Amino acid sequence: MADYHTYYKGPEGETTQWEDIQIRLGNLAPKEKAWKPEKYAPEEELSKNKEWIDAKTQDELEEGLDEEFQDDRALNEYRLQRIQQIKAAAAKPKFGTVELIRGSEFVQKVTQASEKYLVACLLYREGHIPCRPLLQCLPELASKYPSTKFVQCFAQDAIPNYPDAGLPLLLLYKDGQCVKNLQGLKPYGGDKLTPEHLALVLNTFGPYCIRDGEDEDQATNDQIRSLATRLADKRAEYGGTKDPEDESSDFDD
Repeated sequence: MADYHTYYKGPEGETTQWEDIQIRLGNLAPKEKAWKPEKYAPEEELSKNKEWIDAKTQDELEEGLDEEFQDDRALNEYRLQRIQQIKAAAAKPKFGTVELIRGSEFVQKVTQASEKYLVACLLYREGHIPCRPLLQCLPELASKYPSTKFVQCFAQDAIPNYPDAGLPLLLLYKDGQCVKNLQGLKPYGGDKLTPEHLALVLNTFGPYCIRDGEDEDQATNDQIRSLATRLADKRAEYGGTKDPEDESSDFDD
């Protein structure tokens, strides 16, 4: 009579407990794992909203046909508006630094230049202590807001016999006219001036410190956040306390 034996054979690639022991002892070669298809995960449909449009380049937005947005007329209008914003920003001149000008260049590089773009001109004297806060802040603003032309000029070169008591003098120009002159440090609350605080002050007289594609509210919120971060870093630098050299408020009159 034949001797029948039953052998268990699991799925391909699966090993028994005995085989696992032999593999650990080196008596058997490890089996190749059986191929398994990846688990199906349906792709999430990308929602088209204003944030999605803001992240696109001009070419990407122009490739989108109006038919793609036919179910959302408001979103399509925003897309077209965004394309115009990008084109307008690209057409704006880019400065990015504070230019030192001579008094003889004032009309050309300030008055006439302001007919095309916003201009902020600082009149100062070298070594005059009250001028230092603005001299320190302007380069950062010029770099951050390159659509505005920032210049500086020696006060005596621009206005002979101008008194030091009236320095620093920051002149804001637009459309060929001086729209505001800020004399001394009182308009900024004192000498504890930061670039963000200066930007907030300038923007009360026009969009001097606004990035391309930003509106005034976005710029203000960004500057307030940056100011809060700078002040927090300052406190951390002094161990969570106020600057020991500053006995009064940063913005005292």
